[in-house]
Amino acid sequence: MAPTEPTPQASQGDRAERSGRSEAKLHIDGIEMVRLLGPQDRLLTTVERRFPEVSVLVRGNDITISGPADQVDSARRLVEELLQMVRNGHDLTPTEVSSSARILENDRGSSPAELLSQAMVTARGKSVRPKTLGQKEYVDSIDENTIVFGIGPAGTGKTYLAMAKAVQALQRKEVERIILTRPAVEAGERLGYLPGTLTDKIDPYLRPLYDALNEMMDPEIVPKLLAAGTIEVAPLAYMRGRTLNSSFIVLDEAQNTTPEQMKMFLTRLGFGSKMVVTGDITQVDLPNGTSGLQVVSRILDRIDDIHFALLTSADVVRHTLVGQIVDAYTEYDQVQLARQQGHDFTSERDRRYTKGKR
Repeated sequence: MAPTEPTPQASQGDRAERSGRSEAKLHIDGIEMVRLLGPQDRLLTTVERRFPEVSVLVRGNDITISGPADQVDSARRLVEELLQMVRNGHDLTPTEVSSSARILENDRGSSPAELLSQAMVTARGKSVRPKTLGQKEYVDSIDENTIVFGIGPAGTGKTYLAMAKAVQALQRKEVERIILTRPAVEAGERLGYLPGTLTDKIDPYLRPLYDALNEMMDPEIVPKLLAAGTIEVAPLAYMRGRTLNSSFIVLDEAQNTTPEQMKMFLTRLGFGSKMVVTGDITQVDLPNGTSGLQVVSRILDRIDDIHFALLTSADVVRHTLVGQIVDAYTEYDQVQLARQQGHDFTSERDRRYTKGKR
């Protein structure tokens, strides 16, 4: 049986300099090798894309990395970190590969396997944990502060991780209940014509929160907790006039709150409670007026125990195209804003955006 740990030869890289090129070999247990490679060897394919001058060859239980010495060393370190994550129980995806590579690029002394190993909730064999350094800092800020704002584009896990921390706090008996809320603002459609009671009409706005709950908890338990009031999912308007003690409160889609609604929500905070406010300031659906999420950072940024966690396209954990879409729209919005302010355009992309306007 092959050893479960890399051989001393592997850990030292086993490099032989030939014409300015270097080579490193790793010997890995068969089961761990299967989990490390992933379907169609996609994880190592991602490593090769990250280091375009490096070749990764797999034969049996051996991985050979060859190429320029500096890239071989970086790729070897990355593979060793990914292997440790597999041993820690991670189900690796290309997102973890890219995130681990960025962490090592920024700090050679850090360990992605340690930074991304924090599992908050495990349900039905699936663990919920941060997958990027930005997500890890966001999760840590929730532990360290009473109120946290998670601001970032779609797909960065703002709401999902906040929900996981809420479920974790309830399971640890750190709070007595979870309160999940969203403003009922229509994203371009009108739902008022739908049949049913007020609750039936509001339900579509809250459905994403129910879906996340059912992923993180036993679906048979969730209805009982809802019926007992241990978990409450309600529109933001239902928060007015209340004091929320011993609760973990999550406000989702906060970009669709008015400044008055944001103030109302934040002042519901009671003793022994935590609040997480999530939103994307680039996707405001308010018909008119200013978003409460856009102005709150200027009002509360100097208050202790309140933290603003800013996530970016680098923290997107959906399809890789989502991060590129987010970046493209961000650049487009910046060009449009500059155009409105009368700035000149010099880049090819700027000219392309404005060409149709002439």
